[in-house]
Amino acid sequence: MRSPAAPFPWNEAIGIGLGVLRLSPDAFWTMTPRELALALQARGLGVAAPLTRATLDDLIRRHPDG
Repeated sequence: MRSPAAPFPWNEAIGIGLGVLRLSPDAFWTMTPRELALALQARGLGVAAPLTRATLDDLIRRHPDG
């Protein structure tokens, strides 16, 4: 049996996007995860390894749009 994955760390992501990167809310919410990761990397902040396809598929399954 697979252990449940941790939920996405929204509080941390929003805090970094708005507080550290000083993005406007509109800019933050229109960014893709890849764009956010690249912005963090450009600021010299460590980012996690890219998602694997399996992890992305799992996230899509657990958090469907609409």
